[in-house]
Amino acid sequence: MAQQLSNGLFLGGVYALFALGYTLVFGILDILNLAHAAIFMLGAFAALVLVTQLNVGIGVALLGAMAVCALLGVLLERIAFAPLRRRPDTHLAGLISSIAVATMFEAFALWRFEARTQRFPPGTFDDQTIPLFGASISQLQLLILAVAIVLMGLLQLIVRRTRLGAAMRAVAENERAARVLGINVERTIILTFALASALGGAAGVLYGLAFNSISPDMGRSIELRGLAVIIVGGMGSIPGAVIGGFLLGLVEVLSVAISGQSSYRDAIAFAALFLILIIRPSGLLGAPAVRDA
Repeated sequence: MAQQLSNGLFLGGVYALFALGYTLVFGILDILNLAHAAIFMLGAFAALVLVTQLNVGIGVALLGAMAVCALLGVLLERIAFAPLRRRPDTHLAGLISSIAVATMFEAFALWRFEARTQRFPPGTFDDQTIPLFGASISQLQLLILAVAIVLMGLLQLIVRRTRLGAAMRAVAENERAARVLGINVERTIILTFALASALGGAAGVLYGLAFNSISPDMGRSIELRGLAVIIVGGMGSIPGAVIGGFLLGLVEVLSVAISGQSSYRDAIAFAALFLILIIRPSGLLGAPAVRDA
């Protein structure tokens, strides 16, 4: 059981990190950025290129991939959301526009990297197994969990303790009032997209390392999980996304351990999340956390 719990925690860390990008943008603009999964995928490929072609270490590759994805987030906001912000159907139009950009990002990945699974070269990370609390945990799993927790903590620190975080909360509460108070709303939105995309890129790198499998369609399987996480945790809630991510990871792993069938994993996991929503329709942290995050 200890082994399953450790596996669930490290997988949940990746889910939570990915979901934070969703919930950060939703908390500011009340829209879902469905290009987030494509940026997740491009982050993994960016790290792969840095490792294989520039021969940098995985730590530098992670930071480089986050920087690339932050720039992609700015590009996404400028072409998919900014031109539509003044329309009466902004939310629906932005949703469709983000799907279109995601399709273009995937098409670029198919053109550049082809429709095949690629892997980090052997020796990218010197992975060894460590016995801990009755479980056999790899150094890579510990690294992934540690990076995920550190990035989550930094995000919460930014949102709660910095001027940018105060501006984000003000824009989320009332964009017009934020403008009256002298807050640069456009700049705040751009930085929000950059930060959310950097987190998505980091999740992509960690996911690619964890399974050593990178492909142009790798974002599709985690996209639905990310949406489920932010719905269960509470739409727009940063702590809710973290809790929901770890919960989903644990439920997935434990469902395989209990049922003995990996084919039932998704059905059991989403059934459990569905039951949570029946009990708490607004998510684990509820609607009030949407604006407080």
